[in-house]
Amino acid sequence: MYPEENKDLDHYLVRGGAPLVGEVTIGGAKNAALAILAAAIMSDETVTIENMPDVRDTNVLLDAMSCIGVIVDRVDRHTVKINGSHVRNVSIEYELVKKIRASYYLIGALLGKYKEAEVPLQGGCNIGSRPIDQHLKGFRAIGAEVAVRRGEIVAKADKLVGAHVYMDVVTVGATINVMMAACMAEGKTTIENAAKEPHVVDVANFLNSMGANIKGAGTDVIRIRGVERLHSATYSIIPDQIEAGTFMFAAAITNGDILIKNVIPKHLESISAKLIEMGCQIEELDDAVRVRSTGELRATQIKTLPYPGFPTDMQPQAGVTLARAKGTSVIQESIFENRFKYVDEITRMGADIKVEGNTAIINGVSGYTGARVSSPDLRAGAALVLAALSADGVSVIDDIHFIERGYEDFDRKLRELGGTIEKCDADADIQKFTLKTAIV
Repeated sequence: MYPEENKDLDHYLVRGGAPLVGEVTIGGAKNAALAILAAAIMSDETVTIENMPDVRDTNVLLDAMSCIGVIVDRVDRHTVKINGSHVRNVSIEYELVKKIRASYYLIGALLGKYKEAEVPLQGGCNIGSRPIDQHLKGFRAIGAEVAVRRGEIVAKADKLVGAHVYMDVVTVGATINVMMAACMAEGKTTIENAAKEPHVVDVANFLNSMGANIKGAGTDVIRIRGVERLHSATYSIIPDQIEAGTFMFAAAITNGDILIKNVIPKHLESISAKLIEMGCQIEELDDAVRVRSTGELRATQIKTLPYPGFPTDMQPQAGVTLARAKGTSVIQESIFENRFKYVDEITRMGADIKVEGNTAIINGVSGYTGARVSSPDLRAGAALVLAALSADGVSVIDDIHFIERGYEDFDRKLRELGGTIEKCDADADIQKFTLKTAIV
């Protein structure tokens, strides 16, 4: 496990210039895993979760669950058995979950099973305002009293009763959270204007495997008929759409050729479409995607949208790649207002990007030069690594604990594709790395 406050080995050293070539296997979806792990406590029987990503966020959540009495058995790195029959209390300590936003899924799980929950307001990356009003609205609709007290969301109900819930905005977190609580409410709940993301479908499928009655996940109307109890199950988490997309852009920005295995190509269609517009060749297989970049990249336009639109979590990776494309590109960020925090960092490497409100105007440059940059958040950090891999010279990426929140063995996977990248824990290592990699 990764202690959240441990900042050892908190830098990547990268020498760019080599195309990334080969095969990479994608792990389980972090965003699905966090909700599924929380939902697993809703049964009093043992639930087995497979294909779980071994990243900071999942480990922090499992630690928090253990502290309220959930039995967590790490069978192996990617398999965990969870038994929620010994939960001692429904109050989660702030220190345990302050670094991850998805701690709020414990509200839906605990409220659904025990009819009460006390969970601290969430942390996570500072990528913009992510209000929880739709979560609270949904919980209230099915009969819970909800308040925010001393930095905690406190929810309680004598009983939960199915209701009609209309989401004012499309929100993945609220859709999943209300779906979890409603699956153990009395009667029928309908969620309209529901999020359609793959991990919403995955959580619904998981709950159904435990005996829930959820229909319509993946559409904008989800219908849930409450059940009294949930039973044991064994479930494998879907592949991570965003990890896969990150390696797709890694091929593009380094003029590489990568076969990305263990993916669901349907989930990657919006990403594939933009890479084709940029001049890459995409080959779709049953459970793999091959991305080849053999010539000069072309400019394009991107607007982030809820699924099946272009994911906001892929916007920084697209931005640093388009900054190497010929011509002027425009990215419009319609989800999170702080998604452009990577721009100041990538400018240090030679990018020409101007941000006006929620729009970035990107003038392509011929190349990047190595620089010392800092990861402002999870996806922006990954994007800076991609830029460094395509740059001339050595780059240092600081604060990689953000990256490790959502990418398992990121540096190892990049090395296996031919990238020159190492973790280090001291500035003295930078000179050694520079000399060592210059000789090769």
